[in-house]
Amino acid sequence: QVQLVESGGGLVQAGGSLRLSCAASGRTASTLHMGWFRQAPGKEREFVARISWSGRSTYYADSVKGRFTISRDNAKNTVFLQMNSLKPEDTAVYYCAATPSNTRYANEYNYWGQGTQVTVSS
Repeated sequence: QVQLVESGGGLVQAGGSLRLSCAASGRTASTLHMGWFRQAPGKEREFVARISWSGRSTYYADSVKGRFTISRDNAKNTVFLQMNSLKPEDTAVYYCAATPSNTRYANEYNYWGQGTQVTVSS
């Protein structure tokens, strides 16, 4: 079993930055591929970014490419999402998730965190 706990959300002005963290526990956590998803009010959950278990492969949604960076520290079982140049449309609850498959599809992720709120004011 793998547990995921996100942190780092908050309120920021447009153009600002936030860094989300996702702490994973469980003996297989460092061997899993990790992803970030988000869900805005009234909208479906959407893919943001993913990173392979080794950290060598990353993939981003077009909406965040060039502004967000996903990374991981396997020694600390932690995944990060650095978010720069934030826009009001980035406002959502952000979820960390883990999967044995290197995928961007939410239904292929087995483990999910509780989410952290990110609010970007204009």
